[in-house]
Amino acid sequence: MPPKVAESSVVRCPHCGRNNRVPRTGAGVPRCGECRESLPWVVDAGDEDFAEVAEAAPIPVVVDFWASWCGPCRMVSPALHQVATELAGRIKLVKVNIDEAPETSRRFGVQAVPTLVVMKQGKVVARRAGAAPAPVLREWVGDALAG
Repeated sequence: MPPKVAESSVVRCPHCGRNNRVPRTGAGVPRCGECRESLPWVVDAGDEDFAEVAEAAPIPVVVDFWASWCGPCRMVSPALHQVATELAGRIKLVKVNIDEAPETSRRFGVQAVPTLVVMKQGKVVARRAGAAPAPVLREWVGDALAG
């Protein structure tokens, strides 16, 4: 069984540099305690908590199905973090390690990694496989949010 994931993480505000504790779940969106700007919301989820972390999120979610042995996954991760920072307050990035969450991976029909899914109110609205640079991912997410 994978180790239990922490209930919150510390995120440095991209606007003022203050460290903030960001919960994995919640009704609102994370904001900096100092400058009140939206913070990037990036969390891990597994089979046990995917519904609570991703499907019940109050804002659209980008799910990154990845694996530690996957080179393209390591290449796309910084681009996804950049998109999550650019769209702070508008999206939540949920990272799912397919080796630690096989049930969730099967449920979403993941056959290649990285596989990216955009969800709104728990429903899949966009899907793509493979790595891409941040501008391409930003446009893809933007189109999914607008559609």
